[in-house]
Amino acid sequence: MPPTFGIVDLFAGPGGLGEGFASLEHDGHVPFHIGISVEKESSAHRTLTLRAFLRDYQARHGRLPQAFVDFHAGLTVEPDWADVDAQAWKHATHEARCLELGADEAAQAIDQSIDILRRKFDDTILIGGPPCQAYSLVGRARAKGKVGYIPEEDERHYLFREYIRVLDRLRPAVFVMENVKGMLSSSVESRLVFEMLMEDLSSLGTGQAHHYELRAIRIADGKASLQEAEKPSDFIVRAEEFGAPQRRHRVIIIGIRSDLSAQAIGTSIDVPGLPRTVEDMIGNLPPLRSGLSRSHDDGAAWRREVIDAAKQLTKTFKTVGDRPLENAFRDVATKLKKQAPVNRAASCLPDAYGTSNDELLSWIERVGLRGIAQHETRGHMASDLGRYLFAAVFGSVHGYSPKAADFPLSLSPDHRNWHSGVFNDRFRVQLAAGSATTVTSHISKDGHYFIHPDPLQCRSLTVREAARLQTFPDDYLFLGNRTQQYVQVGNAVPPFLARQIAELIRVAL
Repeated sequence: MPPTFGIVDLFAGPGGLGEGFASLEHDGHVPFHIGISVEKESSAHRTLTLRAFLRDYQARHGRLPQAFVDFHAGLTVEPDWADVDAQAWKHATHEARCLELGADEAAQAIDQSIDILRRKFDDTILIGGPPCQAYSLVGRARAKGKVGYIPEEDERHYLFREYIRVLDRLRPAVFVMENVKGMLSSSVESRLVFEMLMEDLSSLGTGQAHHYELRAIRIADGKASLQEAEKPSDFIVRAEEFGAPQRRHRVIIIGIRSDLSAQAIGTSIDVPGLPRTVEDMIGNLPPLRSGLSRSHDDGAAWRREVIDAAKQLTKTFKTVGDRPLENAFRDVATKLKKQAPVNRAASCLPDAYGTSNDELLSWIERVGLRGIAQHETRGHMASDLGRYLFAAVFGSVHGYSPKAADFPLSLSPDHRNWHSGVFNDRFRVQLAAGSATTVTSHISKDGHYFIHPDPLQCRSLTVREAARLQTFPDDYLFLGNRTQQYVQVGNAVPPFLARQIAELIRVAL
């Protein structure tokens, strides 16, 4: 019988990394089972708990509960999940814990779970990673603006030490640590955080029978394997090389216990071919319009605003003699005049939903659903609609997203630094024929970096579109308000990537 591994998932967020491991099945055997997942943010924890509930329910019944299908489709309010299935809910609330790592309560809960996992499974796996804010370049830039900010006293710099504590207590067969690229250059007390981390990881096993050998994931000739790293950048994993529709680059460190590391040498798995495009992932979802914020909002008013913007841009580029852009904006105005305004939300399933043979699409589209969830737009100011329209048309004509200098003066924001280069990428369209840029939690602030490629929709991405670009399946429901949903999606590890890492680890073990 193949071995079964119990998982401890720290800093779990909405569960993207855990979903990749827990969803893996090989010849009817499920090798990875989550024993405990820990997340302190309440809305992400709710999402995590619901997913644990559904996972347990499906394992016993072979399908999603009808109460969830109806709630997912927007036909009912959220039920009391304990009434739907008391056993599955008890399992879920025991698995998903709303705890702050580093606190005594969290340490006790994790240690108790470790004792249970050791008795229940053949071996264990530790997954997760410290929060990104203190390591990321953006986080450091923001922190510098805080009065009295002292990096050495920022507890987020040291949260990886709690991961180390659990790792030392658990002594798993394998650990997976994920973080942003900024971690490689972040420093505290004149020392690189990454060097401090590697020292901690290397010191594990001192005085014990086994230590951990650190491996990086390498891609070559369509195969992924675990190899020794020659330099820190070798630990960077590029999601698009695993067939994800997103250029998401993260540091992922794999540690294999020394008594198991020899058998991992030379093992590899096949990875998907060319990365999927934005169009592949979201092109079949129902078209929507954005809302109009700070003014009267209805379909007719929105259409008038976009048509007026298209006409003005047609004149602008006719004046400068740019025929391709002139014709493109005229075409948008003509098409919008002829079509009825679309809605701000839609849930109908696309044609041929769930029938694709494509590996990623069959992962995304889930049979048994009655609709698409969380596909609803937010409102944009009328002045931004013109900028969104310009970016989408420019991208479709030129094949790249416009920089600040490409925008007509009539669309320049009233900001003295607009032409300084600081806001060069303030408005970014996601190109239909290419991979998306990194989906981040900033999508919760505004949609300026995540403009939909279709000029006729003139809007930013919905939660569901962002989730698809992050490779979350359509039955993955994010709880909380819309801002919290965007944050959860942006902070997550793409489950489709995580699943392939899980498969690589399964083969290595």
